[in-house]
Amino acid sequence: MTSTPHDSPDTADSPDTAVLFDIDGTLVDSNYAHVDAWSRAFAEVGHPVDSWRIHGSVGKDPSLLISGLIGDDADDDLVEKVKDAHTRYYDEHLGDGGDLHVLDRATDLLEALAGRGHSVVLATSAPENELKALRSLLQIEDALWAVTSSEDVETAKPDPGIVEVALEKAGVPAAQAIMVGDAVWDVAAAHRAGVRCIGVLSGGFSRDELVEAGADEVYDDVADLLDSLDTSLIGRLGRE
Repeated sequence: MTSTPHDSPDTADSPDTAVLFDIDGTLVDSNYAHVDAWSRAFAEVGHPVDSWRIHGSVGKDPSLLISGLIGDDADDDLVEKVKDAHTRYYDEHLGDGGDLHVLDRATDLLEALAGRGHSVVLATSAPENELKALRSLLQIEDALWAVTSSEDVETAKPDPGIVEVALEKAGVPAAQAIMVGDAVWDVAAAHRAGVRCIGVLSGGFSRDELVEAGADEVYDDVADLLDSLDTSLIGRLGRE
């Protein structure tokens, strides 16, 4: 399991509320890098897929993404080949030579939430190599209460498992947490875990798509959420 900034949620000073964050498309501008990597991966195995179709599945469990886009041809062997190719191509976007960047005021928001006494949890099923690079970009370790990764669950979003693990690491019930994500899969996973969800448009999913998926509030991006924090669901968290 991924090491976390806090070893246990059971200490006396543990916060009783938590804000859970997706990373890709929510805190880091990486969704279109994933589209590029998936597009090249599908082409490599002889099953090209239009980028707009790929985008609609970004944030979904990789096996479900692949099978959903190429259908009956997606046997176990092909799925693993596409995953491996995606990893190779996505690695080009990571690290010092990569082109990913933290979205405007994302770290300010995380710091503000930690300062208000909420547990801040990165609720992601990203593999360890990606997560390491994303955390390095964010440079916000002191504000984090816990972090999840692909090692914590077998199936990623929209399965609620990663949200449930995040709640366990935060040590709070679902009613005392809010999820922030950019994809319909974030919203679905949160609601299946009984957690309210705030959507942001920075991942390229539309307001209507997020609302239809069940988002309780939608903001342009995390900067917009930070500006509206006092009147948002998060601003009322723990006081309702």
